[in-house]
Amino acid sequence: MTNPLLADWDTPFALPPFDVITDDHFAPALETALEEGRAAVNAIADNPEPPSFANTIEALERADTLLDRVAGVFFNLAGADANPAREALQREMAPKLSAYSSEITNNRALWQRIDRLWQTRNSLGLTVEQERVLYLTHRSFIRAGAALDGAQRKRLTEVKSRLAVLGTQFMQNLLADERGWCMELAEEDLDGLPGFVVDAARAAGAEKGVDGPVVTLSRSLIVPFLQFCPRRDLRETAQKAWTARGANGGETDNREIAAEVLRLREERATLLGYENFAAFKLETEMAGTPDKVRALLMDVWEPARAQAERDGEVLTRMMQADGVNDALEPWDWRYYAQKRRAAEHELDEAELKPYFQLENMIAAAFDCAHRLFGLEFRALDVPLYHGDVRAWEVTRDGRHMGVFLGDYFARGSKRSGAWCSAMRAQSNLDGEVRPIVVNVCNFAKPAEGAPALLSYDDARTLFHEFGHALHQLLSDVTHGSISGTSVARDFVELPSQLYEHWLDQPEVLQKHARHAETGEAMPHDLMDRLLAAQTYDMGFQTVEYVASAMVDLDFHDGPAPADPMATQADTLDRLEMPRAIVMRHATPHFAHVFAGDGYSSGYYSYMWSEVMDADAFEAFEEAGDAFDPEMAARLEHHILSAGGSAEAEALYTAFRGRMPGVAALLKGRGLDSAA
Repeated sequence: MTNPLLADWDTPFALPPFDVITDDHFAPALETALEEGRAAVNAIADNPEPPSFANTIEALERADTLLDRVAGVFFNLAGADANPAREALQREMAPKLSAYSSEITNNRALWQRIDRLWQTRNSLGLTVEQERVLYLTHRSFIRAGAALDGAQRKRLTEVKSRLAVLGTQFMQNLLADERGWCMELAEEDLDGLPGFVVDAARAAGAEKGVDGPVVTLSRSLIVPFLQFCPRRDLRETAQKAWTARGANGGETDNREIAAEVLRLREERATLLGYENFAAFKLETEMAGTPDKVRALLMDVWEPARAQAERDGEVLTRMMQADGVNDALEPWDWRYYAQKRRAAEHELDEAELKPYFQLENMIAAAFDCAHRLFGLEFRALDVPLYHGDVRAWEVTRDGRHMGVFLGDYFARGSKRSGAWCSAMRAQSNLDGEVRPIVVNVCNFAKPAEGAPALLSYDDARTLFHEFGHALHQLLSDVTHGSISGTSVARDFVELPSQLYEHWLDQPEVLQKHARHAETGEAMPHDLMDRLLAAQTYDMGFQTVEYVASAMVDLDFHDGPAPADPMATQADTLDRLEMPRAIVMRHATPHFAHVFAGDGYSSGYYSYMWSEVMDADAFEAFEEAGDAFDPEMAARLEHHILSAGGSAEAEALYTAFRGRMPGVAALLKGRGLDSAA
């Protein structure tokens, strides 16, 4: 029987045929794809014809067509719907895929062809995009060790293979800890919790097979529990379990993995001639150097910490008024911050949440995309990889722009967090290929027949991930290697963070924030209170984020620490971290940094991008209309459709006319007068 992963996909829009794909198909399909890729690469390297852009660079673009297709399906499922078979195959394939990548960059004949093209680039008559692809290809080979000698090249291959294994193990350990813990609640433990938290706890218990409500380590459940549970002992238990992920001893403990990862990254950088891993990693980012990253983070840290300290004093007095005379602890902050928010802004989450139905927020994200970019969305009835996943065809003026998948609800088989990925990237190299884009979130799933209600933060997450999706869907470049989100890490968050601003527009809320039971629009006074509280508790939010970014930078900007946990503690001491706030991501569960090197030395990038997104939205405000068509066209042309076809700074400057400073960010966070 033909393996469906290897056959042509005669499905609507060439979607993966999920209804006939089984786990048994993945291993042979991946092995076949690797064999096909090797044969294609060897044919390029052994081509007797002189190197040309077409027979070398464009041929390389095509070499992994099958591998990209199979891996795009497999790794999406491994993250969003894991099971033991997929996890085992992920562990098996990690070193094989790393070895395959190293085989390509270690191929001397192939490297010589690429280097020859680079040396003669001015005589090749290349287009601007082709010049960019050649530059990036040449640079990636150098950074992968293609110019090293035999022994160094061999050792670098070993290092990268081991890092691939460790990254997979780190993520699987974290998922195991998240999946394995829950706290059962007695009926009396539910006292004081709003109905939506009780419903989520009961639904979580049903998923766990427990006869009663539970708290799990899903952010969509544990955060509201910490906000509303009046029982300090239960909050403490939940908070400690949340922060202990990856550090519980035994087989799933990630601390030794983190230490080995850091040692190997330092060795990798040293082999390539860099002072440390941060210098290596940041060379290709907008920031460029660790010093620039550190300067940005400290510009924000000082006013944020000052605001958090003042807020902590207020919360401590509130706690003491409740008869608790202890110091404010991390399991107290969210609870008293929520009470203060309710008092100062008259915002009751139970009153607010019915206005943020998942269905309406999806419609809001689509509506904004239509008003800004003319996109339209049509629901599809097609087989998908899980019953909770939904699909839409995306069109503009009758032209097919891609397929968008939304996978919104938390489940035990899904890793935590929210992300956007592409099962198929956009390209025009061999005819028009439109993307298949997936948004994965972890919202609390409602009881059968009940509407799914989001917090305002959940709704922002939905808009954020959809901003990434738009970067993929509006991409319009020839070469898939630079399409969509294939940009500098500290630029990739610009479209996503920028898109969050449209959720805050009163006209968007007026149209889409409608009560789940009555269908009535959100009252103006409630909307005004919600928007007035936009920067509430921003000291806390900024401190927990910047602390994580600074620890990440300290890990990589110097010799690898023998004890990462000690380095984490030293960094927090130096920053004078408020005792009642913890890092958003402590080392043992810092998947951004240790489950791969995408955000290693790069967790700061959300804030680097925020400097730009705050400034970019000001461009719409200056135009007098959040949906100004001329500004939307500029945004699409210079950023969203351009992918990585130029340096990020050049793309942003083309859109805005200049690069921004930190002032707009501090203003947007309400920290401009906090220091």
